[in-house]
Amino acid sequence: MKPTPASLRASKSSGRRLAWLTAYDYPTARVLDGCGLDLLLIGDSLGMVVLGQPDTTQVTMADMLHHTRAVARGAEKTLIAADLPAGSCATPELAVKNSRLLREAGADLVKIEGGREILPMVQAIIAEGIPVIGHLGMLPQRVVEEGGYRIKGKSDTEAERLAADAQALAESGVQALVLELVHAPLAAQITRAVPCPTIGIGSGKDCDGNILVFHDLVGLFPWFRPKFATPRADLAGEIERAVGEFAREVRGD
Repeated sequence: MKPTPASLRASKSSGRRLAWLTAYDYPTARVLDGCGLDLLLIGDSLGMVVLGQPDTTQVTMADMLHHTRAVARGAEKTLIAADLPAGSCATPELAVKNSRLLREAGADLVKIEGGREILPMVQAIIAEGIPVIGHLGMLPQRVVEEGGYRIKGKSDTEAERLAADAQALAESGVQALVLELVHAPLAAQITRAVPCPTIGIGSGKDCDGNILVFHDLVGLFPWFRPKFATPRADLAGEIERAVGEFAREVRGD
């Protein structure tokens, strides 16, 4: 039986750590559904990983709905969350509308980037009965305006802002908080302070769980590898070997 979204928040008190991965298509979701993961995220990172775009800012709601439907067809036992992409939640009304669409496509929860400035959207989505995951630290949807990726929360001012954002989102009722590229000591502090689980990505070892992009974990995106991601397989190399062997056999080389 698939867990409920509330089980994510409940894991905080039990001390059970959470393991999440991204998934963007049916076969990947079907394989991962039997691996004991706590959640599959259809991230807007699909813009880069699947669609070849330079960042996540060009991903549309149509893209997210298409991939959410595919993952939902493959994952029957694992919770599914989907990102609200850039521009999809500029107002509470728009946020609710697009969250409903993601739910109809098969997502159990939606994820939204930002701090206290998005509280009206978060509250409106939750009031609609749709579970929400927050996302703080490095916000990929703002990478263009911020001029690139960097660790967040090193300065006192930024650390205080992030800690306050985390507390506000947790108190609003989010089921979990993704902390991306948050200074490790601050990520540990936030983890101790908030009542919902924190899920780290490049944020040290003290979060309540971790998430990785599936392709980074299995070596399927060799052109770029984040410093914090350690590949545990070399699928790109295996694909090259198998395809090369096939091509030589067909040609009789």
